[in-house]
Amino acid sequence: MKIAIISDTHNLLRPQAIAALQGCEQIIHAGDIGNAEILAQLVAIAPVHVVRGNNDLKSAWAAEIPDVLTFDLNGWQTLLVHDIADVPANLAPETRLVITGHSHKPCIEWRGERLYINPGSAGPRRFKLPVTLALLEVRDDAIEPRLVHLLDPAD
Repeated sequence: MKIAIISDTHNLLRPQAIAALQGCEQIIHAGDIGNAEILAQLVAIAPVHVVRGNNDLKSAWAAEIPDVLTFDLNGWQTLLVHDIADVPANLAPETRLVITGHSHKPCIEWRGERLYINPGSAGPRRFKLPVTLALLEVRDDAIEPRLVHLLDPAD
């Protein structure tokens, strides 16, 4: 199962991101979406799991979007929140995948048997941080994450 993780689009869904999302069976958006049109474009590609980010909180269009979401991703119990500061200190033992956004800093890190992923920001560049999203190949017994750089560092 091919899964895309995107975050911090901030009103910008780049053509490079749309191209990278093609062929994905599901898309996960970790917040700071920007507007409902971004979600409509994503849903046209694949089913979407989404949480609100801090910049979405006061937007009427995002009122029904949760701040925290848990779901099963092909056998991998997943926690999705925008800010890693909102991840509970005592996670449920069955949680194997934690997805966050907010910092705009991409990170793929195994902590014991649990995988933490921040796909970075796919929206407007912030400082000199890369513009990225993450792709996952999810199987029952393994998960293979990788970052996708959407722009050259000089762009």
